[in-house]
Amino acid sequence: MRNRYDFVAIGGGCAGFSGARIAASLGMKAAVIEGARKLGGLCILRGCMPSKTLIYSAEVLHLARTGRDFGLRVPRASADMPAMHARKRRIVGLFAEDRAKELNSGKFDLIHGHARFVDPHTVELQDGRRIRARRFLIGTGSKVSAPPLPGLSTAKYWTSDDVLELDFIPRSVIILGGGIVACELAQFLARIGTRVSIIQRSPHLLRGHSREASDVIRKAFADEGIEVITHTRVLGIRTGRGGASVTFRKGGRTLRRKAAHLFNALGRDPDTSRLGLGAAGIKAEDNGRIIANRWQQTTAPHVYAAGDCCGPHEIVHVAVQQAELAARHSAGVRGLKPVGDATLLNVVFTDPQMGTMGWKEKDLVKKRIKYYSASHPFNDHGKSILMNANYGFVRVFAAARTGRILGAEIVGKEAGELIHCFSTPIAMGATIHDMLQAPWYHPTLSEIVTYPLEELAKMIPSRPSSATRALRH
Repeated sequence: MRNRYDFVAIGGGCAGFSGARIAASLGMKAAVIEGARKLGGLCILRGCMPSKTLIYSAEVLHLARTGRDFGLRVPRASADMPAMHARKRRIVGLFAEDRAKELNSGKFDLIHGHARFVDPHTVELQDGRRIRARRFLIGTGSKVSAPPLPGLSTAKYWTSDDVLELDFIPRSVIILGGGIVACELAQFLARIGTRVSIIQRSPHLLRGHSREASDVIRKAFADEGIEVITHTRVLGIRTGRGGASVTFRKGGRTLRRKAAHLFNALGRDPDTSRLGLGAAGIKAEDNGRIIANRWQQTTAPHVYAAGDCCGPHEIVHVAVQQAELAARHSAGVRGLKPVGDATLLNVVFTDPQMGTMGWKEKDLVKKRIKYYSASHPFNDHGKSILMNANYGFVRVFAAARTGRILGAEIVGKEAGELIHCFSTPIAMGATIHDMLQAPWYHPTLSEIVTYPLEELAKMIPSRPSSATRALRH
């Protein structure tokens, strides 16, 4: 093992691995420093892959239980939690094994240990070894947040890690928070047979999304028996042998909910407290989030950051994009473009799912961009009706003068797949008229996106986009 490198990634998750891979491909002597005993990172081990495996199992169970809606007789369907847990572990194990092979491929060095800066170009491991590098990438991810709510610090609660390891069906659970993790795992728990109450501070669930979209999710949750209480202020949290209780204010009233278990889903904070950032001249916000510029450089320009530790979005593919940009920028590659929100893709794996691509409406209003929007509901579309998938809508935003597609929002069946209909067009600067030139098979779910496009085409004159001109030549 060397102790001097051109590029060292601290953290072996998606960001660190991606950064080191690109750095090595550009001819740099690279390494990854990873302190966890098991390789794989948050996404593979305790995030995306285990959660989506369990969520999909719960969706299959839900379809079986609602078989009567499709003219089917399904005598009995129930969750076999040990079997679900075993399947999840098997699948996660395959992904973790693949990542371990990639980290040990020899394209870069893999160094086991927790790193801490001792000067701008040197980190020290807990065993005293010191590693020097010309460039660093911090990709240490995030950890569960524990905000200063009354009683939370002394309460016994589950985190998402605990929920993903359940091998039994909890009788009842109170969930604190209404973000993505809270909503996805609330529905999972409810579908396996748990009584679920969500207590959320904000006025609506999934506050990063539109009120209309979150209202669809809330209606679906209510129809499945999930209690959602928003716009609250927690007064006290208690846990003990009798379970958990949460006291809160709502609309001028003091209320209380009790359950067998408490699940803290109040978000995550950057995992940077052990890095000794000050020794390298790296500044961070109060919650530990590293400050980075559009090239992912920290306040120490030779040190880059990517992923959850710097934000602003806790999304895997964004972490990968940021890390790859950082590696290329550190190598002096020309013609790079920052990772921006104009092509931001986001998916929430509730049922119905939510997906957004490009600018959201609130962003367009804030930026004072002139736009038109059009939408179409799932309950007025052939394929979704026959699938009994009537929740939700598709909404498209287009530039008022050119018709260029600025953003799209889908809440409905398979929205996480459908939103990709807009990924390439938005990335290429295509217009609504460009998309309407493509064939759309009938009857398919994806066909629904043509209805708002057709509405917008009536409002905006047809003009060839750069994408169309390129195809013609």
